Amino acid sequence: MRPLFGRRARRRWLHLIIGGALLMPYFLAALVVVGRLRPDPAPFSSVSHQLTAFACALPMAAVTALLAPARPLSVAAARALCGVPGDRPLADGPAGTRQARVRTAGWYTLHLGLGGVVSALTLTMPPLAGTIMALPFSRSLRESRTLGLPEVMDRPWILALLPFAGLAILVAVACCAAWAGALLAGRAPVLLGPTPQDRLAAAERRAADLAVRNRLARELHDSVGHALSAVTLQAGAARRVLDSDPEFVREALAAIEETTRRTVGELDSVLGLLRSGEEPGASEMTGPALDALDGLLKHCGVPVSCAVRGDTGTVPAAVSREAYRIVQEGLSNALRHGGGGVPVELRITVRAAELAVTLDSPLPERAAAVRPGGGRGLRGIAERAVLLGGRAEAGPHDGGWRLAARLPLRTDGQESR
Repeated sequence: MRPLFGRRARRRWLHLIIGGALLMPYFLAALVVVGRLRPDPAPFSSVSHQLTAFACALPMAAVTALLAPARPLSVAAARALCGVPGDRPLADGPAGTRQARVRTAGWYTLHLGLGGVVSALTLTMPPLAGTIMALPFSRSLRESRTLGLPEVMDRPWILALLPFAGLAILVAVACCAAWAGALLAGRAPVLLGPTPQDRLAAAERRAADLAVRNRLARELHDSVGHALSAVTLQAGAARRVLDSDPEFVREALAAIEETTRRTVGELDSVLGLLRSGEEPGASEMTGPALDALDGLLKHCGVPVSCAVRGDTGTVPAAVSREAYRIVQEGLSNALRHGGGGVPVELRITVRAAELAVTLDSPLPERAAAVRPGGGRGLRGIAERAVLLGGRAEAGPHDGGWRLAARLPLRTDGQESR
């Protein structure tokens, strides 16, 4: 009996009853129109008028379901009462495309049509079944002129079968409700499920979320990674000359203080964006740019000869920030793999259409140990350049190591990345 009267069957039955209630305004409006077109002294008791009004009410319901808010309401009711399988998700949000609205209209019409039929059966059949089941036990009921029963109903074998007939009617109503509920549950993922456009929009949102996460991860990697490399090297050098060169120790401690203060500020900015839970726009991604390059080179922990050609003040903000991070990551790699005494040559050239960044450093005599989880710096540099429409390359060059990046200066659509 569980498929007919279990919890899921009862919830689906309630869902159908709600559909019948929603059908009533359309049905009454259609009944009024049909009554004017086909005059009848008693339109509410005319079966032909009611069937015609029912047929006219469904298209009216379908038209109203074309409105965008209809899908969220239908989805909420289906999730709560219809028992849709969990592996077949329903769509979220208003219907934004024509296909989604048409599917929603189909679902709404099916829900109200089946709900109207089941509601009518629920209202009429139980009293009829109760009356039939009571006939064997009530002579006055059998002799009632209102019912107008034939004399054959007084035969004993017919009276013995009447309770079973009434019970069969109730079971038939339950079967109809269970079938209609199962039909709605089966069609819900098709009519209320995500359309191809919905799936594409969801994929684009996931891709945008991943892009933001990768962007923030690059910011943390470049800022914190560079700071830790510089601080580690400077602290180690200060420890070795602690007794013999106090002046160098003071300079190293000052550099460590400046590096950590700057990095904490950058870390707070990135973590603030993470806590907000919103995608950072160009104005929110405020970080150091090329105008802060002097402070970076002064406290980076390696000797750097820097040559700047052109006016870096004309470089767009997004390009300037990314160029700063590229230089920072290049210096971190030189510091990490070559140590503090490795000289680095940095060249920044501002041309009419692009910004070129070139960083040369000698290769270490022996390969540096690979850090667990490391190796993302060069990939992050390449990603930064690609997002701006440029390119970056890194590899051996003339007996040393060269990092070269070319970033276009056009900013159409890039400030929002």
